[in-house]
Amino acid sequence: MIDNNLPIVPWVGLGGVKLYSHISQFYDLIVNMDEKSRLFTKFFIRYEIKDSVDLWFNLMNGKLFKITALKDYKGLLFNKIYIGMHIDEVHKIEPSFQYDDFEEVYVSSNGIYIETDPIEHTVLWISVFVKEIDTDDFERGKW
Repeated sequence: MIDNNLPIVPWVGLGGVKLYSHISQFYDLIVNMDEKSRLFTKFFIRYEIKDSVDLWFNLMNGKLFKITALKDYKGLLFNKIYIGMHIDEVHKIEPSFQYDDFEEVYVSSNGIYIETDPIEHTVLWISVFVKEIDTDDFERGKW
C-alpha cells in the first residue's frame, strides 16, 4: 500500500498515500499492524508503519492530516531533498525553511516540516500536512 520510493509532494501526500484520506481506507493496514498506535491528544492519533511512514489522523473527522516520511523512506522532496541530507544542503535547494524554536523543526510555508538530528544536522524525517492545520477549527475536524 505504501511505496517508499515515490516522491514527497507538499499539500498532497507521499508513498502513494494522499492527505485528507479517511481512516477507514486504512483498515486492512491498521488491523494487521504489529506496532501500537499512539494518541497524541484527545483528538489525534498516529500509526507508525515501522521505519517507513507515520500516518496522523484527526479523530473528529477521521481524515489524514499529516504524513511523515521516516528513515527507510527513499522518495525525494522537490526531486532533490532526502532523509539523511544535511540541512545546509536543504536550504540551498529550498530557502523557505525557517527553524521553529518551539516545535524544534524546520517549517516551510509550502506545507512541509523537517526535523533534523541535533548533532549531525541531517534530516531525520520529512512531513507533509493539510493546509488547514493552523486554523481555529482544525482540532474539531471542521475542514
